[in-house]
Amino acid sequence: MEKTYLPTAIQKKWNRRWSEMHCFEAKNDGRTTFTIFMPPPNVTGILHMGHVLNNTVQDVLCRWARICGKDVLWLPGTDHAGIATQSKVEKVLKKEEGLTRHQLGRKAFLQRVEQWREKHGHIIFDQLKQLGMSCDWSRATYTRDADYSRRVLEAFVKLYERGYIYKGKRLVNWCPVSQTALSDEEVIMKPTKGFLWTFRYEIVEKPNTFIPIATTRPETIPGDTALAVHPNDPRYQVLIGLHARCPFDEKRTIPIIADEAVEKDFGTGALKITPAHDPVDFAVGQRHNLPFIEVLDAGGKVNANGAPFEGLDRAEARKAVVEALREKGLLVKEEPYEHNVGYSERADVPIEPRLSEQWFLSYPQTEAAKRLAEEKLIRFYPQHWEKVYRHWLDNLQDWCISRQLWWGHRIPVWYRKDDPSKLHVSVEPPTDIENWTQDPDVLDTWFSSWLWPLGTLHYKENTDKNLFDRYFPSDVLVSGADILFFWITRMIIASLEFVDDRPIEQRIPFKNIYLTGIVRDAKGRKMSKSLGNSPDPLDLIQTYGADGVRIGLLSIAPQGQDIRFDEHALLSGRNFCTKLWNACRFRLMQGRAGEYRTLDDYFDAMTDLTPFDGYLLHSLLQTAETYEKHLKQYEFNAAVKDLQACFRDVFCDFYLEVQKHQSKSCLAVQDLFLRQMLQMLHPFIPYITEELWEQMHLGTGMLHENTWNLSAFKRRFEQLNVPEKECSEVGRLVDLIGQLRTLKAEHGKGSKSVVMHILSEKHCEDFEKYRELLVRLVGLKALEMTQKPLSGLPNIVTHCGTFFIETSSANNAANTDKTQLRQQLEELSKHIQTAETKLSNEKFLSHAAPNVVEGVKRQLEENRRKYEALKKLMG
Repeated sequence: MEKTYLPTAIQKKWNRRWSEMHCFEAKNDGRTTFTIFMPPPNVTGILHMGHVLNNTVQDVLCRWARICGKDVLWLPGTDHAGIATQSKVEKVLKKEEGLTRHQLGRKAFLQRVEQWREKHGHIIFDQLKQLGMSCDWSRATYTRDADYSRRVLEAFVKLYERGYIYKGKRLVNWCPVSQTALSDEEVIMKPTKGFLWTFRYEIVEKPNTFIPIATTRPETIPGDTALAVHPNDPRYQVLIGLHARCPFDEKRTIPIIADEAVEKDFGTGALKITPAHDPVDFAVGQRHNLPFIEVLDAGGKVNANGAPFEGLDRAEARKAVVEALREKGLLVKEEPYEHNVGYSERADVPIEPRLSEQWFLSYPQTEAAKRLAEEKLIRFYPQHWEKVYRHWLDNLQDWCISRQLWWGHRIPVWYRKDDPSKLHVSVEPPTDIENWTQDPDVLDTWFSSWLWPLGTLHYKENTDKNLFDRYFPSDVLVSGADILFFWITRMIIASLEFVDDRPIEQRIPFKNIYLTGIVRDAKGRKMSKSLGNSPDPLDLIQTYGADGVRIGLLSIAPQGQDIRFDEHALLSGRNFCTKLWNACRFRLMQGRAGEYRTLDDYFDAMTDLTPFDGYLLHSLLQTAETYEKHLKQYEFNAAVKDLQACFRDVFCDFYLEVQKHQSKSCLAVQDLFLRQMLQMLHPFIPYITEELWEQMHLGTGMLHENTWNLSAFKRRFEQLNVPEKECSEVGRLVDLIGQLRTLKAEHGKGSKSVVMHILSEKHCEDFEKYRELLVRLVGLKALEMTQKPLSGLPNIVTHCGTFFIETSSANNAANTDKTQLRQQLEELSKHIQTAETKLSNEKFLSHAAPNVVEGVKRQLEENRRKYEALKKLMG
């Protein structure tokens, strides 16, 4: 076994072997299944820290399921990413050849995009493999694959035939640069510094009387079709029903209306209504049957309706309108104003709310989707996302599913050339194609990805007939909370709609939804290339090893919470792997491991167990039980911390140190501990655990082929009849060693040999029995008895008594000591009161597990003993 842990070599070895032996392909062999659909990254994507977290969580779940003996299908794939990919290729085309897509032509441009995808689309998969992702790569799916694409078009046709899809002119997010509608997810809200301009409209019925209006968008004034005030605003009651004169067209007048959408406290309390250019105004316009006047074209320039500013870009028009108002004496004031403005994610320009004729989807199955949450047929982790899910379903707006792009799934609608009102809606084109024109638009990328669980398993039309029946529904979806609306909820709706031959609990795409937090930098900012605060995961893997990155990141990732990225966590992860390697190497230096094939072989090899052996196995069992609970509740960081504590604190820092001074040790105990620990650690750090399993010959075959069996371990441990009293004694000794080491560290004596004193009227049996061991493991020169408190020396109250540590800075700061003692007494009093309340509560006693109740009792007894000892110190 190599003296030094070398992660790069180990990673290459196991990536090659896992691939050659097809280890992670779904077997379809009749065992219980476990299915996860990977959220498909964009083909333009490269690995970032969000991917690392999200996919590591998925890999942990899949590897754990394999160890538990399940047939696992982790199905990966990529998304064609309509606007992102088209924008990327257009930039390359312009830079390298000076061409636009229009100059190249649609067919040739699409060929270029596909060539680009074939060259770059695999990059993120290669990166994920370096991180150790155990996907079934043989089933990788791409949303532009022929089979998948056909199912996307079939879904459109079915929904059109069922009356859910229609074409209409409505307000959409519009990118003037890309000249396409955008989903809300493709709009980034940015704090933007601008101005709030207040100007005045003249009242037609009351000449020389004006109503003040505040706006951030004066360029849309020519499109105003009403002024609105709140119906209960006393300032404007007398004006409701009157009319105002348009500033740039005195012949045109607009009504003054009352609507509750107006915020009385914003600006002047009166609102200009431009229904064609604002979502709130659009709704007001619909309620009051107002005209819709468009003043900006698709490129963001003023059109003929915006005379006299026709032809000006929207930014230029804004300045021109303000100056014109100033000249007319209608500008009241101009003040700096910062507000959130929506920007196109790809083009990085402000979007325009714009009236546009698009294809829309009215969502089906919304009531059934609500029912899933109400009846707990789907569960959210963290649970609070269930409320957000329900809120979205209660406030649905029809979905704009068309995009003015070339790259994507072209809408399967043809218009009759001699009569465009006649439509042919089908996956197949008309037989007399020369008489028809296909819709030039493509479907929103989300429209293809909402079919991900169905399209990847080739629902109802697959060569592997039982693939869908066997692996659907999936067990869990791991995704970011930011796409709960855009993808996750829509997948649920799609599955409910299209899987119509099963009971509802078998029509859901996933039973559990785990939503990860956002990985942020140390300042709390979202990581991005533009800020330069996002490390390259491949560089981190090179520095800390894939295992170090994985376990380090998960150790700072509480369930569903945003993460403040700290590279020190990855360093700790690598150091933990090194400690694991060294511990296993130390074990092999004591002699070759036994010939173990089954769990029983380990227990059969155990003889003459010491109390320390019993305590180690008992601690391992407790850790294994809590570990399983953590994984079932998706509490990954808690599972990591428990495993690290058991291995580092109990095994390395205590058990191995004790064994070094024992004349006889049971190597089978160490082997069993390492076997179980490697199995539990494997989902988090797969490379090093697989390597150590092989080097130490802890079982037959590869680690992930050996089934985890906690019940068998527990049964065999109970047969050892380890005295509970001995385990408790050693456990108290471990706690005491930890407390005394902490006392030393707090006073700068962590690695130094010091003298301690113990005050105890009745010496604890544990202390006397293990006194010599205590001195050695804590690192003391001596441990001396004292009959009275030592004023001015730092101290700690333990179950054995009060320990004092000699320090060079010790003095007679008795008052300070008294204050600290009072604080400790107050804290202990609170703990005692809490425990007494619990133990007097019949509901707690009847519902809590017996070991929990016993734990509270033991802690109460311990705290009472400490309380009495502190009172004596106080005098």
